Amino acid sequence: MVRRSILSSSALAASLLFPFPALAQDAPQDDPAIPQAQANTGEIVVTARRREERAQDVPIAMSIVTGQELARTGAFNLNRLQQQQPALQFYSSNPRNSAINIRGLGAPFGLTNDGLEQGVGFYLDGVYVGRVGASTFDFVDVERVEVLRGPQGTLYGKNTTAGAVNITTKAPSFDWGGQAEASYGNYDFMQFKGSISGPLVADKLAVRLSTSLTRRDGTIYDVTTRTDVHRLDNVTFRGQLLWRASPNLDLTLAGDYNVQNPLCCVQIYARTGATQRPLSRQYAALAAAFGYTPPSLNPFDRVTDLDAASNSRQEMGGASLTANWDLGFVTLTSVSAWRYWDWKPANDRDFVGLPITTVSQNPSQQKQFSQEVRLASNSGGKLDYTIGAFYFWQKIDTQGSQVQGPAASRWLLNPGNPPFLANGCATLTANACNPSVLNGLTSTNTIGFSNKSFAVFGKLNWQPIEGLHIQPGLRLNYDRKDGSYVSVVTTGAGSTTLNADQRGVLAPQSYKPSFSDWNLSGDFTVSYNVTRDINAYATYAKSFKSGGINLSGLPLDATNNPILSTQTVKPESVNHYEIGLKTQFLDRRVTLNIAGFWTEVGDYQATVTNGQLGVIRGYLANAEKVRVRGFEFDASFRPSDRFRSYLNGAFTDAKYVSFKDAPCPPELSGGTTVTGTQVPSAPGTPGGLSPAFCDISGQRLPGISRFSFAWGGEYNVPVGNGEAYLGYDASYRTRFSSNPSPSAYTWIGGGSVHNFRLGYRVEDNFNVFGWVRNAFDRDYFELLSAQSGSTGLIVGQPADPRTYGITLSKTF
Repeated sequence: MVRRSILSSSALAASLLFPFPALAQDAPQDDPAIPQAQANTGEIVVTARRREERAQDVPIAMSIVTGQELARTGAFNLNRLQQQQPALQFYSSNPRNSAINIRGLGAPFGLTNDGLEQGVGFYLDGVYVGRVGASTFDFVDVERVEVLRGPQGTLYGKNTTAGAVNITTKAPSFDWGGQAEASYGNYDFMQFKGSISGPLVADKLAVRLSTSLTRRDGTIYDVTTRTDVHRLDNVTFRGQLLWRASPNLDLTLAGDYNVQNPLCCVQIYARTGATQRPLSRQYAALAAAFGYTPPSLNPFDRVTDLDAASNSRQEMGGASLTANWDLGFVTLTSVSAWRYWDWKPANDRDFVGLPITTVSQNPSQQKQFSQEVRLASNSGGKLDYTIGAFYFWQKIDTQGSQVQGPAASRWLLNPGNPPFLANGCATLTANACNPSVLNGLTSTNTIGFSNKSFAVFGKLNWQPIEGLHIQPGLRLNYDRKDGSYVSVVTTGAGSTTLNADQRGVLAPQSYKPSFSDWNLSGDFTVSYNVTRDINAYATYAKSFKSGGINLSGLPLDATNNPILSTQTVKPESVNHYEIGLKTQFLDRRVTLNIAGFWTEVGDYQATVTNGQLGVIRGYLANAEKVRVRGFEFDASFRPSDRFRSYLNGAFTDAKYVSFKDAPCPPELSGGTTVTGTQVPSAPGTPGGLSPAFCDISGQRLPGISRFSFAWGGEYNVPVGNGEAYLGYDASYRTRFSSNPSPSAYTWIGGGSVHNFRLGYRVEDNFNVFGWVRNAFDRDYFELLSAQSGSTGLIVGQPADPRTYGITLSKTF
């Protein structure tokens, strides 16, 4: 640990203290050596406000990473990109159950609920992608990735209360050219990327074709099936056709097809913690009753013993038609898109090698259509504007199932009060000691969801005096969501007549929630260009995230009937304040952007659970108020053409201001629920009294570190016709909670990850380099979670160990 800290400190010191020679030289306009989000030369063109602008002039806290840098750092998907972006968090227990958060906000921590939308919009070439699972795919032929921080509701809609990730791919070219890249590494990692572009009809019709193939063996070994899991197996194809119909009209037809089949995802034994369930029903006693021990008590031995099928196959694709028509005083843009998403999972949701829950899966199919039309002024004078309309239609069909196995009765049901018989039960007739009570108990769930949304919006940019910009924006939005949830529960004998214990584990439910609402949101920004290279701004935004409907089953009342009042959740209401300063100096060789923000969210949408034994997915509810505040900085240092470095950082204070009826953490769960004037027992008291709910006001939101940093750089020396180079990238974050209600058992410790690369390149023609990621082989968790039923078992998803390999690319 000391050795790692010394290396980290040395690298950081080198980044900050390296001398700055040759400051009078012209700064290069496009440096692929380091992330453009940090190496901003001021000439990068972005579309963060739905028009092309110089990045440093946009009064938004944002980061831009070019496709060249994505390739050089090995950040070929969003999970890897987050290591370079301190304010960005990405969590994924499997592709469907993924979440993108910015500044700690975006999606509730927990398993995905189809009836709820994300708070961070994910966009591909201007098309909103309605399923966040698409964000787990590889970046293919990317021009740049823009990460916009803070509410973007005026121009990007209700799905962007926390920010947006905007991916722009490379456009077809009227000059023939292409690129091929191949990588090989340990765990039999293989990746190939290729693209080709050129004219079909000179100056009229151009095509671009690109593909990506990624394979890697799994990093966790299943001793039961003798296979490795957590593999990489991604295939992507993308094609674009550009028709220059006239000098002022371009039409682009794009299509993509993607398949991901990673044979994942598992969470393995991490630790145990005391709950308030009776001691005979906590993990140690239950495991002993079956004579069970996990294959290893050290999760970083990376072994598991799954006794149920595992799969996470998803398929995604779509087509879009984008038209840009320059009418002189305005440009008319139309984006028409259709997309689909097909999810075919299988999971071992009891996380142990015992047949407790033998099937837990929710295959899902989504289709979406969207149409956006915008008018953007071309004057560039005192008044610019963007106005538009947006329509979105989405349909989701899900076929869920959950099956209990022969070990479920003993694991889930109460064996009675001691003294126990030899079989561990108080009586011979106890249901807990009769495997047939729950064996084969099956819940078959048919879930439907439809979503229609329409919006009109506008954004002005008025410059009353030179350098001063006043920029108001408004968006009027309508939403309608309709759903259907039907759960049919049968016993192992096929009967729908259930006893109390069976209904307590899997209860039949049938309900049809709906939600509709109009909402007006907006923002107001004042910015001032002190000089061409110094831009200050202040923003207030009033935003919202659409209300949702519960489509993962409802909590049960005392008689095990669904509580219908929990069918819907209220919209989130967001008040956001931000000030920022974007600067460049020393002939643009130094860039320093800083931002401070304060965000308050009313009726924050959270995932909660209850005491029902068979509950795996939880349901949705509203916390009264959440507050997130902090500051960020992005800095790049360019002392010469030989050396580049960057340093980014974020401080984020995210907490529940008021959440008085929150789910309790594991150490306060599983006991007899208090009534009347009873007082809950101390945390972790076996057989104690548990509160019906917990007041977690003032406690921290899950998934967000108070401090996070990213730093690195590259040094090169001329060799022959090219240059040899050494690159380094690192990230550090402090500890964070991995449970919606902070628990002593689910804090993930802080630490740093270090990546290196050493290579040789000839301009933009040829490049070969070796790389190592997580160079010091740090063991850490991406996620921790508690096994359902308050057994005290804590399971985790280990991050990738050290990986290394070589990459060769050629441009032609």
